[in-house]
Amino acid sequence: IYVAVQPNDYAFSRSKTIKAPVSLLFNEVNDFKNWPNFSPWIEQEPDAKLTYGDKTSGVDGTYGWNGEILGEGNMKTIAVEDNTSIAQKIQFIKPFESESNINWTFETTDEGTKVTWGMDGELDFMTKFALMFAGSIEESTGPDFERGLFKLDSVVTASMKKFSVNIDGETEYGGGFYMYKTTSATGTNISQVMGKQYGEIMSYMAKNNIVSNGMPFTIYNEMNTENGNIIMSNAIPILNKVKVEKDSEVLCGFIPKIKVLKTTLKGNYTNLPKAWEATMKHIAESGLVQADMPPFEIYTNDPGDFPNPADWVTEIYIPLK
Repeated sequence: IYVAVQPNDYAFSRSKTIKAPVSLLFNEVNDFKNWPNFSPWIEQEPDAKLTYGDKTSGVDGTYGWNGEILGEGNMKTIAVEDNTSIAQKIQFIKPFESESNINWTFETTDEGTKVTWGMDGELDFMTKFALMFAGSIEESTGPDFERGLFKLDSVVTASMKKFSVNIDGETEYGGGFYMYKTTSATGTNISQVMGKQYGEIMSYMAKNNIVSNGMPFTIYNEMNTENGNIIMSNAIPILNKVKVEKDSEVLCGFIPKIKVLKTTLKGNYTNLPKAWEATMKHIAESGLVQADMPPFEIYTNDPGDFPNPADWVTEIYIPLK
């Protein structure tokens, strides 16, 4: 009688706020091939046999496992709302048969992305009888969810920190016209200043029907390594010369075809000082001589299209004599 009157269903969840873009976390969870990276159960049995269906992400994605500790089972994604939620069905085959619902939600907050991992299902009489001795499903599985979210945080954070610097060598930059706006900044506020600058340049171009012809770049007119002060011109390439009003803060400039040393950074913009350091070291060791023209860097892909900062690409150009 005691077992019979116990609740016939259960539901619980665990949440963690992670300092990462919502799309990056959603994509990590939505692809089953990533699950061994953060699954608390695979951590307990790393030799378990894993199988994947024809699809590993999105609706109808499937994931199976078979191990001595984990037993045998599979999971299937049944519904997805991009960057918002994932609904899954988990089925245990051995050592006992049962089925539960898995739900993920992703919410953007001021601190990052709140990831919630939940589970719910129905309990038959024999399962309720077993839980009377083993403890509730939340008591046994809740800590695993907490561990999984902790690992998800670690994996995604580590992936965002990856970067590489490659000295591509001497080449020729083709040059061209560009719209630009010059201002000063420091090492601590340069990102905010750049964002404001590019917003004003794009507004001016839209207002005057000026079409861009490439990715944004920054010309470093002066860089004071002692106090960190910077005078820079943020620019957007255009096809032809544009005549601007006399009182306009947005101007039209031109870069001639010139010999340069090119360096490519793949990774977060916070790694740019390391890329510049490697570039200047190469110049000194190779006996190259900088031209009078200031150096510049081009942001070759849009961070809005690449949620992981490790995929951002920046090219540094040092004009040479």
